[in-house]
Amino acid sequence: MTTTPTSKINSHIFIIGALFFVFGFVTWLGSVLIPYLKIACELTTFESYLVAFSFYISYTVMAIPSAWVLRRTGAKKGMSLGLFIMGVGALLFIPAALTRLYPLFLLGLFIQGTGLTILQSASNPYITKLGPPESAAKRISIMGICNGIAGVLAPLVLGAIILSDVDLLEQKLSTLGADDKAAELALLASRVIIPYLSMMVVLILLGLVIYFSRLPELDTDEEDAATSAANANKKSILQFPHLLLGVLTLFLYVGVEVIAVDTIFGFATSQGITSSNAKFFTSFTILNMLAGYIVGILCIPRFISQETALKISALAGIVFVLAAVSSNGVTAVVWIALLGLANALIWPAIWPLAIRGLGRFTKIGSSLLIMGIGGGALLPLLYGRLAEIYSPHAAYWVSLPSYFFILYYAVSAHKIRKHVLAFRD
Repeated sequence: MTTTPTSKINSHIFIIGALFFVFGFVTWLGSVLIPYLKIACELTTFESYLVAFSFYISYTVMAIPSAWVLRRTGAKKGMSLGLFIMGVGALLFIPAALTRLYPLFLLGLFIQGTGLTILQSASNPYITKLGPPESAAKRISIMGICNGIAGVLAPLVLGAIILSDVDLLEQKLSTLGADDKAAELALLASRVIIPYLSMMVVLILLGLVIYFSRLPELDTDEEDAATSAANANKKSILQFPHLLLGVLTLFLYVGVEVIAVDTIFGFATSQGITSSNAKFFTSFTILNMLAGYIVGILCIPRFISQETALKISALAGIVFVLAAVSSNGVTAVVWIALLGLANALIWPAIWPLAIRGLGRFTKIGSSLLIMGIGGGALLPLLYGRLAEIYSPHAAYWVSLPSYFFILYYAVSAHKIRKHVLAFRD
């Protein structure tokens, strides 16, 4: 890439940025879908968090198959395929809405997650390799801004459509008989048809744009001389402990990130805030993430390293969780929203640290990291269960151990490979 003109690299970054916008828009719709489907499909709190489970578990299930697909299609065609698959998932929301069958909604979310798995498997190592490794976190932070802008817009746009007058609707439902209630819920369920039909059209069009674009194929498994020598005796991805610990760290990080965004609506209502106002806290949380991405762009690597950014982020997460569980009302909700700021630079810092030095093992290493996104399936589900047993407030204690492990990775775990090599030398 050293001979590629800067203008072309910037155009490539712009295209990948558009993909990250799609990631954000589709991913953070869950924060609105959880309370929406809880009402429309008459779910318990635990059942409603199957929305996050169905979407994020696809990353764990489909990560390795996605790597197999990308080996045959290449990055560009793989990205297009991922967008087409996401379009199929969006289309499935139409029969799900017409029948008000919760399993159909969950299947649609799983299929969308499958498409995103292919996109993430291709685009994350792509943007990491699209320039010097020491500024990889900066480029990923730029992608994070694209993701975050979409994340701010998504709950506002969809929330305005499907959660309008939700407070009055909930009061009305409590006074209706069985037949009238079923009719109102069917009308509520139908609100997602036009948004998801529009989403399907956009995804297919974007897939065609990517397919016919001039994005180059990058060899993400390319090795320099030093990496090739260091990996000469490596036969398996399991021989890279810094990567394996990075996968676990990413698993925990995605879990707490999804908890912060997808649970804040329910937490805000439990603290006495009306549903019509609570929906804005999701966008506030992601807005804080945007602020964190901007800090990353300005400061990494000029003022702080990727490792230092990860340490600061983990410490901030610990402080904000402790402050949230120690306070009440709007104050506690704001502390949870501030987790968006703490979380912003964790993904951009973990990714380049975890794949550093993998060489020819980069594709399979990236697939394992994508599997780590499954933390967004399991930890929010655990939060939902604890919220039912104790309270939505007390359930945030589940996030604390994750931030401590992220801090451990930032301080020492990402260096384990280096220590082993140094000992052998």
